[in-house]
Amino acid sequence: MNFIEELEWRGLIQDYTPDLKDELEKGMLTGYIGFDPTAPSLHIGNLIPITLLIHLQRYGHRPIMLVGGATGRIGDPSGKDKERQLLSYEVLDENVRHQAAQMSKFLDFETGENKAELVNNYDFYKGMDVLSFLRDVGKHITVNYMMAKDSVKNRINIGLSFTEFSYQLIQGYDYKCLCEQYNCLLQMGGSDQWGNITTGVEFVRKMLGKKAHALTTPLLTKPDGSKYGKSEGGNIWLDPNLTTPYQFYQFFINSSDEMLDRLLKTFSLESRETIEALLAKHQEAPELRVGQKALAEELTTRVHSKEATELAIRASEFLFNRKMNKETLLNTPSEVLEVVGKEMQSYTISAAQLEASNNLVDFMSGSLIESVNIVDSKGTARRAIKGNAVAVNKEKIKNQDAVITKADFIHDRYLMIENGKKNKFLIIMEA
Repeated sequence: MNFIEELEWRGLIQDYTPDLKDELEKGMLTGYIGFDPTAPSLHIGNLIPITLLIHLQRYGHRPIMLVGGATGRIGDPSGKDKERQLLSYEVLDENVRHQAAQMSKFLDFETGENKAELVNNYDFYKGMDVLSFLRDVGKHITVNYMMAKDSVKNRINIGLSFTEFSYQLIQGYDYKCLCEQYNCLLQMGGSDQWGNITTGVEFVRKMLGKKAHALTTPLLTKPDGSKYGKSEGGNIWLDPNLTTPYQFYQFFINSSDEMLDRLLKTFSLESRETIEALLAKHQEAPELRVGQKALAEELTTRVHSKEATELAIRASEFLFNRKMNKETLLNTPSEVLEVVGKEMQSYTISAAQLEASNNLVDFMSGSLIESVNIVDSKGTARRAIKGNAVAVNKEKIKNQDAVITKADFIHDRYLMIENGKKNKFLIIMEA
């Protein structure tokens, strides 16, 4: 397969300009995608354009990641029903640096004729004053042309500032600059970017006399039509400090069977034969979720690391293992328990606090340490013990005078207390 055939099979093409296939067959083509730096990290919505760039490079072409240091200062009206609140330049610059560092995981920026390039579009404008912009950029596109774009038409009746109206001029001029400096002849993006991208094609034609190309991919939505890529807690980020590798892994392993075909073809870098075989195997026994497991493992490894993925899998096994016993718990590596402590309800105490009083009833009720509130009172703790509901490190507690000591802590740091089948708490002891 070639680049276009690969994307077509994966369902990753919405539209593309005529003659793009012919341009790709001439040899190495340089293509770019712009990334909005208005968030502190890339998120899984960005994984689709990232994957397009990966495929482009795999087929021998040169990818450019364009970070919007300039366009981020303006705000893209595409898909927005109201004016975006602008961020400070300092925040935008920090976001640009962070996103650029994240991209190094996905593309080869070091080797080969088609090594990836990282470009900040602020470099195109930092020496340009407003009069130069209006004269050298604004005169090439008519207001009528700009008004015809959906991103403008959809907002014109409810309010669109000149700031956001000018966005497509800047994105279009970006394409011209990239074409001029890197011989870039392809811009890609989501289907909601078609208007902005074709403005860039027009800029290249008018200002440089060259034929540039555009390609867009469908927006990824859930079966109910809502935007894919958010959980109850918001965006699924690629930064482990915002979305832990465990949470990232869980997001994909909990994908619905209805979405699995689309998700594997969109995000997996495995071959067509491998993906089709995996989907067939999944259909034989959907309850085993082999497709979701393969997808979650591949993506977590690519975004984070093999080690982070292994810990996420071990933590999942720990948290959802209904048959866990004391021996299993005691043999759980400290690295896994550290991950678990971030995902289940946990309390951190000091060794000194434990030495002050170690009665289990006091401990569970917060009488020992106010910040620990496993139950609401000593009476509730006693009734739970009497009802055979309390376990410490998977061992049932029958004595209401039971105590906990440093020796009970696994790896001298972790202690699990359960109150019934569903209420599990991890106590983490600091030195």
